[in-house]
Amino acid sequence: MKSKKSQLIGITDVAKKIPMLVNKGPKMLKGLLIANNKNETKNVGLGWAFNQALQSNPSGAAILYEDRTISYQLLDAWSSRIANYLLSRDIRKGDVVAVFIENRPELLALAIACAKVGAVLALVNSAQTGKVLTHSIRLVEAKLVVVGAELASELHEIVDTLEVTKDDILWWADTDTLVETGKTEHGFTNFAEQINRNSAVCPQSARFIFKDDGLFYIFTSGTTGMPKAVIFSHGRWMKAYGTFGHIMDLGSDDIMYVTLPLYHATGIAVCWSSVIKGAGAIAMRRKFSSSNFWSDVHKFNASSFGYVGELCRYLLDTPGSELEKTHRVTKMIGNGLRPSIWAEFKQRFNIKEVYEFYASSEGNIGFSNIFNFENTVGFSPMEYDIIKYDKEKNQPVKDQRGYCVRSELGEPGLLIGKITDKTPFDGYTDPEKTKDVIMENVFGSGDRFFNTGDLMRNIGFKHAQFVDRLGDTFRWKGENVSTTEVESIMADQDLISEAIVYGVEVTGTNGRAGMAAITLADGSKCDDSSLKKLFDSLKVELPAYAVPLFLRIQKQVERTGTFKYSKNKLKEESFDPSKCSERLIFANPNGEFADIDAKVFDAIESGEYRL
Repeated sequence: MKSKKSQLIGITDVAKKIPMLVNKGPKMLKGLLIANNKNETKNVGLGWAFNQALQSNPSGAAILYEDRTISYQLLDAWSSRIANYLLSRDIRKGDVVAVFIENRPELLALAIACAKVGAVLALVNSAQTGKVLTHSIRLVEAKLVVVGAELASELHEIVDTLEVTKDDILWWADTDTLVETGKTEHGFTNFAEQINRNSAVCPQSARFIFKDDGLFYIFTSGTTGMPKAVIFSHGRWMKAYGTFGHIMDLGSDDIMYVTLPLYHATGIAVCWSSVIKGAGAIAMRRKFSSSNFWSDVHKFNASSFGYVGELCRYLLDTPGSELEKTHRVTKMIGNGLRPSIWAEFKQRFNIKEVYEFYASSEGNIGFSNIFNFENTVGFSPMEYDIIKYDKEKNQPVKDQRGYCVRSELGEPGLLIGKITDKTPFDGYTDPEKTKDVIMENVFGSGDRFFNTGDLMRNIGFKHAQFVDRLGDTFRWKGENVSTTEVESIMADQDLISEAIVYGVEVTGTNGRAGMAAITLADGSKCDDSSLKKLFDSLKVELPAYAVPLFLRIQKQVERTGTFKYSKNKLKEESFDPSKCSERLIFANPNGEFADIDAKVFDAIESGEYRL
């Protein structure tokens, strides 16, 4: 592990980057001007950006998927037909269309269509089921719901809990719907059949989309309760387009391989905007596969790819092959690449440029590694601070006047973004949840900051290094898991009286695996039969990544003086039997259960079980 001093960026490090800055500087300056456009009457956003690429590369590939190639011209006509159908259903600017579909071209065509109309596309997490799925769709008050056949059964299970009728649910076959419309199911409307009856001419509404108009609802677990819907405006799309598009500097012959879920901003905003800026192609895969990653890179002739830290860890765990060296990939963009594997990853896979960034769907602060430094989320031109934070008390450190205290160089602290006209905070659909993350009177009377909930380290020259997440959210399998959401679902189970959920570190993995300390309901026994029933139910109600892997059976729940669960000690003791005298259970992903003793603990920590 590097020392704190070696992690800091010095003037010599910056000086070495001057030739690169001279070369890329003008393009990046142009990108910043686009990203920070304040003209509220100028046509901007996804539809505008797509049209720029269409004009410059009409016959070039826009999407590569399986054995299909979709040109910009074809994608434009397809999205216009969808847009005109939406207009025929009286969908207008500001109306919400929810989409529940896995990664495939139909999702991107629908996104462009909604952008042409001015409708807001709610990107529902394709792993959601049951109560969480119902909550997400009802939360955004969707007028239409689009579902892929691959997820139709999950939607059908909860259709009676929604406020839309079956006529308002549009079904897309799990095939090339430009060729085959398929036979609909569950009485849903066949979307492809309806689309084909409409004009391929772009509607006039596309000319009247402005920076403050909504583009997406992106769902985030946040820190409490069920998923929250974060509005992602066309102005924010332009920030991604102007910033990442110009940093990546892709061209019409470039192809970005994206296996990240497109219901997250990293895939649909950061990666896709970079592709559209260069009028290049996005090569899509339904779901990430470590064993097929490099063969896909060759198949699509990709020159870059999008990542999250977990993806990089999985690739490092795969056996070496010739394919991982003999490719034309030189760039990657994403977040969460750990400093411990940064250099190893670049060297093994022959990657020259890592454009790590930091941002959140709802936040007003972002960092980007435009200088290609090692082990940093990069630089931010925005107004922010990193303040001292007391993890034991779970609150910022204050001075004698009651104001926050800035962290020292190299010292971890809480990242906060100043709320200004240039860096507004758009907030959530729920005003109370918006209020919860705004800090006031931080350094002086009247100032306002967005609380990111993330610990960062200032490493010099306005560069930062990600340290950890705070609060009741942890990250596992590339997803944010709300502990409150999982606790709520677990508390509904017959076996459980109370549940405390938290994330624990497992050696050799990224993020934190889910663990729950539970007390049993009166008369309940924690045997294999009841455990199977419990986990079968959790797998229905929760996404797979949110189902806890470890249980701790408690006789009594420990609380703080303010009646909050005491999680710090639970996190510290984790699933280590040498630190805990209570019963610990490992829910093997294969569907088996084992009491954790020293032998099982060592097997988990050594990687014998693949998590």
